[in-house]
Amino acid sequence: MKRAPLSVRRLTPAIGAELEGIDLSLPLSDHQFREIHDALLDHLVVFFRDQHLTPEAHKAFGRLFGRLHIHPAPLGILEGHPEIIVVEAHGNSKRIAGEHWHSDVSCDAEPPMASILYVTEVPPLGGDTLFASMYAAYDALSDSMQRFLCGLTAIHDGARNYEGRQPVTPDAAEFPRAEHPVVRSHPETGRKALFVNRMFTTRLVQLKPIESETLLQMLFRHVENPEFQCRFRWSPNSLAFWDNRCTQHLALWDYYPHRRYGNRVTIAGDRPFYRP
Repeated sequence: MKRAPLSVRRLTPAIGAELEGIDLSLPLSDHQFREIHDALLDHLVVFFRDQHLTPEAHKAFGRLFGRLHIHPAPLGILEGHPEIIVVEAHGNSKRIAGEHWHSDVSCDAEPPMASILYVTEVPPLGGDTLFASMYAAYDALSDSMQRFLCGLTAIHDGARNYEGRQPVTPDAAEFPRAEHPVVRSHPETGRKALFVNRMFTTRLVQLKPIESETLLQMLFRHVENPEFQCRFRWSPNSLAFWDNRCTQHLALWDYYPHRRYGNRVTIAGDRPFYRP
């Protein structure tokens, strides 16, 4: 039987789209997979509502796009599913995951390609997540700044975020740390994206400390421009699928002491590179 085409509703000119007309708990046809894959590349983050996924279905959807990533220092893991991170906040929480602008686990030598967060319980109000296009952030810089940044690399250090709040996994001796290009080329689209973030990036390798800190603070503020962003208001059983290679995101904690609960699978990526 012929399936109805996927409906795509853009959220902003720069980033984000809601996709309708598909049940992610069922096996996808090759055509449906291609529609979702292409929508992700076009819109950087895509959202689905009214989904009902078991942990196995959640993982199966992620594996269509690649090998699942194991987090080096998770706050919580779903029992029996090491690939699934529990993303939860409630009245007893001291802080939440994702409270600063970031790209997931950019401190890994091969940072995740994408993440898929499935939220089943939401607060009565608040708890939105903001996403920003790092294509738009790069494109908005002056030509001179673009040329300067394309020759730089940056240190991404897991200890900056994880130390003191969560232990490393049993098979890791320390938090991951890596050096990546400040501007990375997307391996599928070829577009250039800014690749530094407040949560993990600690310094620019080729600059003196005061130069590095000054430039990083400017870039951290730059990526917060609302023109680069979309904002997703969660509803129960909704799902967000974002491309970590060209986005950053921020989780708002404006719903204390209410509870928000979700599970996340993350898709493994490759080593960032810059191609002139």
